[in-house]
Amino acid sequence: MKFTVVTSNENKAREVAAFFTGVAEVAHTFLEIPEFRDNDVGVIAEEKARYAWDALHCPLIVDDTGFFVTALNGFPGPYAAYVLDTIGMEGILRLLEGADDRSAYFETAIAYADDSGIIRVFRGVVEGTIVSPRGEGGFGYDPIFSVDGRTFAERTLAEKASMSHRGRALAALRQFMASDGSSDGAKEPNC
Repeated sequence: MKFTVVTSNENKAREVAAFFTGVAEVAHTFLEIPEFRDNDVGVIAEEKARYAWDALHCPLIVDDTGFFVTALNGFPGPYAAYVLDTIGMEGILRLLEGADDRSAYFETAIAYADDSGIIRVFRGVVEGTIVSPRGEGGFGYDPIFSVDGRTFAERTLAEKASMSHRGRALAALRQFMASDGSSDGAKEPNC
């Protein structure tokens, strides 16, 4: 089984490759993809996959992730990467000053385009709490997102993958591939 992860984020590519170790051959391709906008990360991922497949014509996955903070009415939602780049984790923590409710969740939608260009979307959600930054691992909001008392930044890549939003979406994709939708690599990736 072969497919390509299309992302500019090398950390995401590493997570995906680690998740499929021994199951699939995973390549990584950087492709400038227009930033589609929607309130649903699944719609965004699907549009990104369509664009990537039209450019590359090989089995591939793209993803989109949202970070939804309850006390902020779901903000930053699907704009999580932009918010991280502009106000950072510190900005989110400032916005939450005085808030009693520190609950939040991540949602990842992974769009898989098979060798025919048919796109399917797989979702994963994980709920947690916003805390003061802890840990050295991970990336993005990992130092402030805690599940069961530990942040994602305090976990190994394998621990995080087993419980994270991306890990849950990847597990759904892997189950799909193993059942009836496997990517048999009939077309060699030109990615």
